Amino acid sequence: MQNFYKGKKVFITGHTGFKGSWLCAVMLMSGAEVKGYSLEPNTKPALFNLLNLKDKMQSVFGDILDENKLTAEMTSFKPDIVFHLAAQPLVRLSYKEPVLTLKTNVIGSANVFEAVRKTPSVKVILNVTSDKCYENRETNTPYKETDPMGGFDPYSASKGMAELLANCYRRSFFNPEDYGKTHCVALASCRAGNVIGGGDYALDRIVPDCARALSQNKEIVLRNPYATRPWQHVLEPLFGYMLVAKKAYADVKFAQGWNFGPNPADVRTVEDLVKKFITVWGCGKYRTEGGKHPHEAKLLNLDITKAAKELNWHPVYAFDKAVEQTALWYKHFYDGADIAEFTLKQIKEYTENYGKLNKETD
Repeated sequence: MQNFYKGKKVFITGHTGFKGSWLCAVMLMSGAEVKGYSLEPNTKPALFNLLNLKDKMQSVFGDILDENKLTAEMTSFKPDIVFHLAAQPLVRLSYKEPVLTLKTNVIGSANVFEAVRKTPSVKVILNVTSDKCYENRETNTPYKETDPMGGFDPYSASKGMAELLANCYRRSFFNPEDYGKTHCVALASCRAGNVIGGGDYALDRIVPDCARALSQNKEIVLRNPYATRPWQHVLEPLFGYMLVAKKAYADVKFAQGWNFGPNPADVRTVEDLVKKFITVWGCGKYRTEGGKHPHEAKLLNLDITKAAKELNWHPVYAFDKAVEQTALWYKHFYDGADIAEFTLKQIKEYTENYGKLNKETD
């Protein structure tokens, strides 16, 4: 797969974010020519800056709501593949900023799709949403790609809408039946579980909360200790996205929706994650905070059968390994290690393990 990306021109929206920064690092290691379009990093520290990525790629700061600027930057670069990751990614913030969340995640996505329509070089666009795009009935049944979209909170609703929008564009403008006749674009959409890994510094996320608290010898505060989530290391879905884009580049039949999550045994509670994080850190305590909080889903799970059968994609890291890799990253950071070098080491380790487990069939 890395050989495929060598020399490819890849345009990434949301490149300064947590997942976007990891994806840029992986793409650069693969030999791709990368251009990113995103708002400036909004956390301190910011993974994009810690990895010194701005010196290794083209980086443009802009809003995906600025359709003219977005289109100009994409058309001038002439990318082969577009990864659309830019979003307002926080559930709790969506209660405070519902209109901004909807504009960014829905209208912003439409702007990206329109930019692709005006960029003849693009062969694949991969749209990234979330496991929260599904109508969550909070049952133990994992959600399949064919389940209906929904959303209780503004963030989840915006992701459901983004999926409906992607399907609309796939049918209206990038229809696989018309591929090679009226267009040459494969539009795929991917939904990932709760992603963890080093370098996430967003507010109101459990892993950054753990790292901040433990680095200051403070107690970790939990809102929903018994909520279950499909935890997975950040590299798991990213390699899934890369695989889908590679497959869709060769065959438009892969222009579909895809789930990427952990194996069923690795769907664990928030408390399980915190306990493991503390164990790897070597010390620490946590407590549950009472009071009323905005609604957040208590049960979430993704069915990854389709990706396993049709892509031969399988999760590499079990729950304990994913949390261990995450906690070690933060521990190295707070200990003053060369975090850019350590991040590349983690990518290389994951790549080796991925290659052993996921044998591609072309």
